Amino acid sequence: MEVPIKIKNHRWKQDVTGWLIMLPALILFAFFIWEPLFESVRLSLFAAKGYHTTDFVGLDNYIGLFANPDFAIAWKNTSLYVLCSLVIGFVVPIFMAAIITESPFLRGITRVSVYMPNILPGLAVVLIWKFLFNAGDTGVLNILLKPLGELVAKISGQVYKPFNWLTAPGWAIPLIIVMLTWKAAGSTALIYMAGISGINPDIIEAATIDGAKPLRRFFSITLPNLGSLISTMFILQIISVFQILYEPMMIGGVHNNQVSVMMLVYEYAFDKQNYPKAAAMSVLICIALLFLTLIYFTVNKLVNRDDSKGRTKA
Repeated sequence: MEVPIKIKNHRWKQDVTGWLIMLPALILFAFFIWEPLFESVRLSLFAAKGYHTTDFVGLDNYIGLFANPDFAIAWKNTSLYVLCSLVIGFVVPIFMAAIITESPFLRGITRVSVYMPNILPGLAVVLIWKFLFNAGDTGVLNILLKPLGELVAKISGQVYKPFNWLTAPGWAIPLIIVMLTWKAAGSTALIYMAGISGINPDIIEAATIDGAKPLRRFFSITLPNLGSLISTMFILQIISVFQILYEPMMIGGVHNNQVSVMMLVYEYAFDKQNYPKAAAMSVLICIALLFLTLIYFTVNKLVNRDDSKGRTKA
């Protein structure tokens, strides 16, 4: 059966209208995303004097990156940033959203309170936490822990010394992640709360009548229904933390303890004025993120397919 000409023309007009509506966004996306990306790839293959490219050098800039001793350290630290954020920063907003949703009192005020840190400028948050973690007797955390430290030192027969939080090996990265979690967990929790509000209340009511406690309802109802949202937030968390820059840069401490891949990009571009190597580093970061995203969605697809097969057999 042939489709009438009028219906064809109507669909064609709808398609054209849709593309015209999306055209400004597509132009902006191409100008601000794809054009800089392709320019970074091109620039990474050339030598340059300032902003002007000179000779084609192929992969020399990439080889030079691997020769830099900070290169391996930066990738190792960035991996630790991501892992710590998934252990700390990724889990906390989910539990926050569940607790606020289950709480029958002051829910509105609690939502505003947890979102307040997100309103603060990022640099102000870094300075606040830097003051908290300051070494010596001036740091707020050392002041609060001083009586406990003196007691432990007295018992062990040692002299009490204030702890240097940001210079101690293994402490800088977790503390920075705690700082980022404090700032961003509230806004992420609101997203999860919106997802929880979309769950059929009849299911929750039936579970409550059957005697399911809040913890049981969380693991049996809330988490399964937030699966797609958690999957999206998972990959967004990795992408966001992978681009960490000014937090470790401004909070101080030992450079090797907290240097990230984005800090290397900044160092090459603005400290050394070596824009081709900065572009090469940016390209490697982009490839790493694409690779991680591809792995995640492949695994997620396989898991979902196995689940669907299991349900079909059942």
